[in-house]
Amino acid sequence: MPAPAITASTRYTARGSTVVYWVVTIASQASPSRAELNAGTNLAPQMADAKGWSVKTNMVDAPDMSTRYTPTIPGAISADDSSLTMYMSKNGVDARALMPQDAVGFIVWLDGGDTAANKMDVFPVTVASHSKQRNADGANADTLMIAYAITALPSLNIAVP
Repeated sequence: MPAPAITASTRYTARGSTVVYWVVTIASQASPSRAELNAGTNLAPQMADAKGWSVKTNMVDAPDMSTRYTPTIPGAISADDSSLTMYMSKNGVDARALMPQDAVGFIVWLDGGDTAANKMDVFPVTVASHSKQRNADGANADTLMIAYAITALPSLNIAVP
């Protein structure tokens, strides 16, 4: 008898379906309430790009004298450098006003949309910097790259309320 197959996924692309919230206050990072998410701001309509937003485990060598092979064990957990690229506004009223440098809050990723029972990731963050991306060629809109320090272990794959 063959091994059971993995459940088929419903494939999608993030563009047009993923929602990203900036939320100032969440009482329990592991289970944000519907009211807390509703109090957040949907960044997706002004977001041009995102980098990072993943967690990794560093591997630690654990050799022993019985073999030449060096096994590894899971070590420290860290997050990749993470940023959002947002569109700038001529008058300066854009993401800079919502998320000034040193602001503390949460970036909440609702992959596949804000739909109850879907999965979301909650990243506790501090806004580290704003970097203006000016385009002299006129081929692209000017943007603002906002870098975030991820300040604690994110809550991953939790159910959207």
